[in-house]
Amino acid sequence: MKKKKHSFSVFGFLMFVGILCLDVQLFARMEQEAKFAYVIDRDRIYETFRDEQVPLEVSKTLKKDGSKADFSNRLFCYFVTGDTGEDTALQLTKRLERRKNPVQQEFISYIDAVWKDVVYFPVPESEQNDNATVSYSDSWMQSRTYGGKRGHEGCDIMASINERGVYPVVSMTDGIVEQVGWLKLGGWRLGIRSPSGGYFYYAHLYDYAKDFKAGDEIRAGELLGFMGDSGYSDTEGTVGNFPVHLHVGIYINDKDGNEVSVNPYWILRTLDEKKLSYDY
Repeated sequence: MKKKKHSFSVFGFLMFVGILCLDVQLFARMEQEAKFAYVIDRDRIYETFRDEQVPLEVSKTLKKDGSKADFSNRLFCYFVTGDTGEDTALQLTKRLERRKNPVQQEFISYIDAVWKDVVYFPVPESEQNDNATVSYSDSWMQSRTYGGKRGHEGCDIMASINERGVYPVVSMTDGIVEQVGWLKLGGWRLGIRSPSGGYFYYAHLYDYAKDFKAGDEIRAGELLGFMGDSGYSDTEGTVGNFPVHLHVGIYINDKDGNEVSVNPYWILRTLDEKKLSYDY
């Protein structure tokens, strides 16, 4: 009888340990899932996508082993997990598919709208004048006051030669002309919608390369016009209210159809190595 009691108590103890281990695994799994649910918070990823240098860093990381088609998935994975590894990206995709969570495709569409179609830096290098250089810094959402207090929705590419009509401006992407003509803030401007849905806005032009109209097809690298200092006035053709520069704006439409400004600085940094050369 004693032997049977002893045998039963050992069996019970082992059962208890097994249940305890299962509980620990269950709680660990629940904690993991809770953390996962937190890190795919839409607002957090959205803000990261809009204004951090993460895309540039991921682009550099994947330059050796990642294709352009894979960039969007890897970038989304980084926003969620902090890891650009292929295995992590695949695992994340499978988990989201199991949950039927649309957040991945939503944000990949945003990433593609900004990054997928860019080909060239918008201001070519000069073949004749080594002094005809440009500079730019991260000025996105810095304070502006003309026309009322607002954030700067773009990046200004400044000219070392402060003379309108010198520097050519080319399209960063293929696309279709949506807007052209005078704006109070932007002066002579051109807005182009790229194939993946991004809206690329070029402002303060001195002149257009030709008589553009809405619906015209544009190729990446095509001459759009020349850098100037037009704008900041209701009077069409006003110039001279600021130094010569090109304002580049990039916008996407979110899932609700709202137009949202995206920081162009990191895209321009990536395109620094992709400048055309022009005879000027």
